[in-house]
Amino acid sequence: MEEKNPIQSAQRIFQVMELLAEKGEMGLLELSQELHLNKSTVHRMLSSLIYMGYARQREDNQKYKLSFKLVTMAGKLLEHTNILPIARPYLENLSRVSGETVHLVQRENSNILYIDKVEANVGSIRMVSHVGMAFPMYCSGVGKAIMATMEEKELAQIWEESKIEKKTEHTITDFKHLKQVLEQVKKQGYALDNEENELGVRCIAACLYDYHRKVKYAFSISGPVSRMTDGRIQELSREVLRVKRELSKELGYQAG
Repeated sequence: MEEKNPIQSAQRIFQVMELLAEKGEMGLLELSQELHLNKSTVHRMLSSLIYMGYARQREDNQKYKLSFKLVTMAGKLLEHTNILPIARPYLENLSRVSGETVHLVQRENSNILYIDKVEANVGSIRMVSHVGMAFPMYCSGVGKAIMATMEEKELAQIWEESKIEKKTEHTITDFKHLKQVLEQVKKQGYALDNEENELGVRCIAACLYDYHRKVKYAFSISGPVSRMTDGRIQELSREVLRVKRELSKELGYQAG
């Protein structure tokens, strides 16, 4: 009778899969005890998973384990994952909450590439950034947010490959100074652009993690220095860190 409920049956199958994914190979008795189900019920779930190719039973110790079919499915899903429609609602909400312009970028070797932009509705200053524009990482908030996740060797390589120039009087052109700034970025979880790219423009930015725990994307809130005061930056940092956490999760990242 208990297996006639399709929702309950599906729930139990997923419980078996999740437990095997977490614990590794397990015996029938061990599985039934962990799930608080009788052995016959668990055996039916396992038989279904084996029939569909999602699990297999070892011949030497009779224990059960998941197959790589789930990994194949995940790979196919990720092949069709486009960050733009996933991120767009977050960007629009950030712009609405902050009243400022919001950018989304992706890493392209030693540069960042702007792939989306939500303009502020009112009182915005005109910025040079536009979708499709490539820019060095070292002198932008989004770039520094990504660089803060790198190992020393990769960081040095990025610096060597970049054309270091003072775009404004505030641009960091000393590698030692940059590394000190990146250490602060690691601690607080977000990066700043203090008029380093454009005079009169200040940004707060954060990176995004994916299912590989890698960083390819970052986003920022940009506005005039008159509005982007230290106090306002502190307020916006809470929203930026929330989006960083939630959007990374949507991209498959699991903190742990």
